[in-house]
Parts: sequence; C-alpha cells; structure tokens
Amino acid sequence: MGRSADLKGPDLSKGIDADQISDGQKLLGFVGDEAVLLVRHEEEYFAVGATCSHYGGPLHEGLIVGETVHCPWHHACFDLRTGDALKAPALNPISAWNVELRGGKIYVTNKKASSIRSREWSESQRYVIVGAGAAGTAAAIMLRKHGFIGHISVVTEDKYLPYDRPNLSKDYLAGNAPEDWVSLEAEEFYQQNKIHFELSSRVEKIDSHRRSVFLSNGKTLRYDRALLATGGEPVKPKIPGIDKPQVHYLRTLQDCRRIIGRTSWAQKVVIIGAGFIGLEAAAALRQRNLEVHVVAPEEMPLLRVVGVHVGSVLRKLHEEHGVHFHLGHGVKEIRDRSVLLDSGESVECDFVIVGTGIRPNTALAEQAGCWVENGVLVNEYLETSVPGIFAAGDIARWPDPRSDRAIRVEHWEVAERQGQTAALNMMGDRVKFQDVPFFWTQHYDLSLGYVGYSDRFDRMDVMGDLDSRDFAVAFYEDQRVAAVLTVGRDLESLMVEDAFSHFDDHKLHEVLRSQDHHAPPS
Repeated sequence: MGRSADLKGPDLSKGIDADQISDGQKLLGFVGDEAVLLVRHEEEYFAVGATCSHYGGPLHEGLIVGETVHCPWHHACFDLRTGDALKAPALNPISAWNVELRGGKIYVTNKKASSIRSREWSESQRYVIVGAGAAGTAAAIMLRKHGFIGHISVVTEDKYLPYDRPNLSKDYLAGNAPEDWVSLEAEEFYQQNKIHFELSSRVEKIDSHRRSVFLSNGKTLRYDRALLATGGEPVKPKIPGIDKPQVHYLRTLQDCRRIIGRTSWAQKVVIIGAGFIGLEAAAALRQRNLEVHVVAPEEMPLLRVVGVHVGSVLRKLHEEHGVHFHLGHGVKEIRDRSVLLDSGESVECDFVIVGTGIRPNTALAEQAGCWVENGVLVNEYLETSVPGIFAAGDIARWPDPRSDRAIRVEHWEVAERQGQTAALNMMGDRVKFQDVPFFWTQHYDLSLGYVGYSDRFDRMDVMGDLDSRDFAVAFYEDQRVAAVLTVGRDLESLMVEDAFSHFDDHKLHEVLRSQDHHAPPS
C-alpha cells in the first residue's frame, strides 16, 4: 500500500540516524500506512501508534512521562513498551513495534504481539458489576485485559449495551457524530471477552452474607466480588408542570434520542440549568438551528465551578452563537407551550430540557450495609465497609490524597479510572486510587480542560488572554493550588496533571509561571 498523504516524517522502517532523536524526545514518522511515534528514553527506543485509541488524538503532541505517553485531548495514557492503555478514557491499546539499533541507525521493525497472562486462580471466580456506565464498563474490560478468566456479569437497567455518555450532550446531540460512535464497544467484543450483560434489569437486593445479588427479572447471581457502579439520576426540581410530556432529561441514550426526535419539528427549547449538561446541550441544539433559552438562578454560567472569569467567557461565547440567557431567575411553572419565570416573564418553547445536576444512587449500597455519607464511603482501594464489595464512579466518595479529605466527583474519566482501579483490586492487586480528577467540556469549537478538584476555592489567578480564549486559571484553596483550567493549552494541562500526580509543587508552580507567556517550561 502506498504512503497516505496524511502520514508525516520519515519512514522509520528504513532507519534514521540515532542522533536525530535525543533522550526524552519524540519523533513522528510512519511504518507502511500507519503513523508511528518514536520515543527515546534512557538509552532505550520505543515505537507506538501515533493516534490515541479514544477519539484519535495526536499523541505526538502529547506528553512523555517516563515510559508512558499521554494524549493531549482527554489525557488517556499508554505504555510505550507494550502500547497498553493504562488510563481511561482510552480503553483499547495502541500498537507497539520492535525497535533495533544497527550501525548507528534506528530501525522500527515488526509489531509486538499482545501478552495477556491469564490468572489461572480466577477461573472459578464470579464477579458481579452493578451498572454499565463509565465505571462498570471500564472495570469489566480491565478485568479481562489483566487476565481474569472467571465469570463476569454486568447488571444494568439500561436496554442498550454500554455507550459513550459524554457524546450524548455533544456531537451526537448536535448531529455531528455517526451512530457507530456512540457504542463503547461492538456486541461482538463483549461476546468474545465473555462479558455477560443483564440488560433492562434492576438489582432488588444484595445479600452480603450469602454473597448473592437478586435481580428484578427473577435471577439470583452469586458473587465472590461485587462492584457497585450505580451512578446517579437527574435531580427533578419541584416545579409545577415538571411531569409534562414535553419535559426531558439528558442522562441516557434513550433520553438523547427522544430529544433528537423533538428537533425534527421543534423550533424553540428552554434549558433549565446552566451547568455542563445545560450548556453543552445548548451548543448542540444551536447547531441544529433551534432557538435556545437557558434559565438558571446563578448570575453567571458555571459560577461555582469555574468562577466569574471563565463563566463570562462561556456566556459571551454562547451569546455569540445565539443562545438567550435568563440568569438570576428560576422557573415558576412549566406550561404546555411556554415556561413562566419567577420574574413574571413567559418564554415560549416547544419542549424543555432539565439539567439541574444528579444525585448519587446510593440506596442499593445502603441496603447492602455499606457506609453512606454523601456517596458510598470507600478507602483508597475503593473497598466499601462491606467485605467483598467495591464502589466506583459517581457514587464513590474516596480519600483524596491532595486535599486530605474525602471527595466525590461526577466526571466520566474519573469514573472510568476508578472502575479500572477497582478491577485490579478485586483481583487482589492492592492499587491505591490516587488519580488526579480530570474533565473536559466542549462548546462549539472551544474545549476546556480542568485538572484537579476544588469546591471551595477562595482565589483565582488568570494567566493569558481571556478575550482571545487562550488562557489558564489556577484555583486556590488557602495557599494551595487545588485545580487548573486551561483553554488552548493542552500540553500545559498534561504538565499540570503530571505535577499533581507526583505531588510536585515546585514543578506545578514552574508550569504555572510559564502560562502568562504560554511557553512550556524547559
């Protein structure tokens, strides 16, 4: 096959001079018709696929940390030696090639074979995962990829196999993503990996003494280990008319398809809530040319999460795209063809989307005897207070080593990474969950990345230019940098995550000092 026009750099199979790449550097090239990233680390050479297996991010623009490469788009992480996906949101590996040094030249030769080693002891084990969202699905996949050969059952109330929930309020809702983007994996993948789903099923009860799970379909599943990944459900405000048929929530694939069905004839929509779901839905529906009105009690979008500076940027961006804001107001009543605000203003609409947050589904955990307090309490290994039961995702409240307090985070990447860590610990690996929380949000052509966690920041430092939408914001709690938001600075966002991961305050402040000039530190 001839070289594709989008392949760049040298043909690495023909060899390059060894002095073309220094220690710690990376070089983009190709082998055959595949883009390949060549990396030199401590006198060793590694070659892996140059495209992230999540959304196709350019790994050559990412960050090399030791023997790993981190994607600049959504912070997935891959092993340079094996190509294995180490951290979500990537669940699948990238290719890895053998590299040879001959006569002062580096040659990338054949691909390496996958090397999953079965854990023979696990053959008779039965693991039950409750929930097929981010955490549950990532856990099931991680179990198989790390050699678990026992029985895996995933119970979900959803009638669909696992799908990419972040896409529901972004490209899929906007009509820019094809249907096959929505599923996380094809049905054949789960069949080949013997991951069994109990679809459209609810867990009625867990008997932790008999280690049994009782389902609404009449089945009883015995377990040796169980993972609770029950996620959250949308908050339903106490508003007259909230139960009308034109009122929608946006949590499931079915929810999204119902909304898309409305867009075939509707012209006007009111969105209640100016959080992430509300704003992303607003951007998506503007791309379908609907008239969009956003109602929220705050004076600025996402004020409590990102502060007034970023909130004002987002408001201006959405207004530039035609969104009408009704901030500082609540909804007094939802009528058949309009929404009445507490100001007395009536906003006409064909349907309503409610995006006022979620509450964690902790009832099952509580019934099973787990300690619950603003989420299911887990230790650093994501174990609950009940032996044999783990919890991950939106319901899990875990000890955060950076803030020295227990936190609960409702982010897709966090849930997936917790599911991956829980899977390892279910197999007895004893891996502490210490990942730095990360999320991203997309509004039209603007992407924001947020690393860390802060729900009580008392100071913000803005670095860069808000007007040109090329900036970073550091959020402080007392004198500690608790989180950093970036726009247009993907590599720096990865550097911040790396500094947080290694508890390296000196490196963190070095990265932040570079932000006013938008030059990565040396």
